[in-house]
Parts: sequence; C-alpha cells; structure tokens
Amino acid sequence: MAIYIHDKNPASLTLGDQLKALPKTPGICMFIDIVGSTAEKYQNGVEVWGKKLNNTFNFISFLNNFPKHIVKGIGDEIMLYIPDDELTKHESLNSCLALLEEIYATLDNIINFPLPDLFMNCKVAMHYCTEVYNITFLENYNDYYGIDIDMTARLTKKAVTNRIVISETFFKKVVEDLAASGRGYTPEVISKISDKYIEDFKGVPEPVELRVIDV
Repeated sequence: MAIYIHDKNPASLTLGDQLKALPKTPGICMFIDIVGSTAEKYQNGVEVWGKKLNNTFNFISFLNNFPKHIVKGIGDEIMLYIPDDELTKHESLNSCLALLEEIYATLDNIINFPLPDLFMNCKVAMHYCTEVYNITFLENYNDYYGIDIDMTARLTKKAVTNRIVISETFFKKVVEDLAASGRGYTPEVISKISDKYIEDFKGVPEPVELRVIDV
C-alpha cells in the first residue's frame, strides 16, 4: 500500500526530509485508452457503448492477472502500474516481453474478432520506470507519482488507434528479456517494432526516445 503523505503544516520543516527518504518503486507503467467511446455515447446510447466497454475491458485478459495494479480509471482510460517485485512473482506474465506480447495479441484479437460490433479498439502506452514513488496524498488510496508516470502519460499523445507506443527504456528491457528467454525465433511483435523516434514533449527538458507498434 502507498505511503500516505499528510502534513497539515504548510511550513513543515520535516516533510522535505520525509520526501527525500522515500524509496523508489521501479516497474512498468501502462495506459490503455479505449478509442471512440465518446462518439459511441452520443450516437448509440448507454446500452451500446456500455456493452462495448464491458466487452473490451473483459477481453483485455491480463487485467484479470493484475487487478491490484489497476491504479486508476478515468472514463474509458485506465492506468496500471506493476512494480518489478510483483511482476517477477507472476507465473507467466513476468517480464516486459511477456506483457508486450500479451497486449499485442489482445489488440490483434479485438481487431480480427469474427463477430462485428462487440468491442472498441484501443491504443496503449508502455514505459519502464525507475523514478516512481508509491505514495498517496489521499488516505487509504493506492497511487504512484514521479517523472516516469508523467512520461508514460506523454507517450499516449503519440498513440493512435491500434497502436502501442513504448519508450526506449521499455524497448531495451524487452530486448534483454528476449535474449534471456533463449528463443530460437523472433516473436511477431518484435518484428513489428519501429525504428527509434525522437520527440520533444512539453515540460520534459530532454528529447524523448520512443518506438511504435502498429497492430
């Protein structure tokens, strides 16, 4: 559970020291955004968009593997944060490569599902984080803060329908996982990863390296 930060004294002399001593929580941050749900609401009503949202979220099966790590949902977008020590405990989805393969397969299955009009398409951003703190400013609420959470949110700006955007940091983890797996073949998702792009994001002092995967 997150460390609760709650000092009622705005001129506190101890809060700064408390914050400096916070442990970092490295892991994977992911934003999944359902595409087109607002238009669906206006055009077809709650009975249609609600059903499609239900179907889509349930179809993203790995959410059921990490229910504790769904940090927040805002309408049709959800944020997950999976710390390293939790990821390695999982039986199968225990690496950056495994998670990437799973989300790629999920988006591909949604696109190619044989029955029409049951799901909505998605776009995804994934980042491997080191500058993150498991803290909250609201009592009994689990949350994560840090510049790498902000970075993941910015990566979503480069996502479009049926696209996964990954940071270069995440990509390097995937490459490490693939080498460690000893596979004698290249997974399909790896062959779909683009060359490196360099982008400038508002508020980020350095250019950001990223790659995209169009499903």
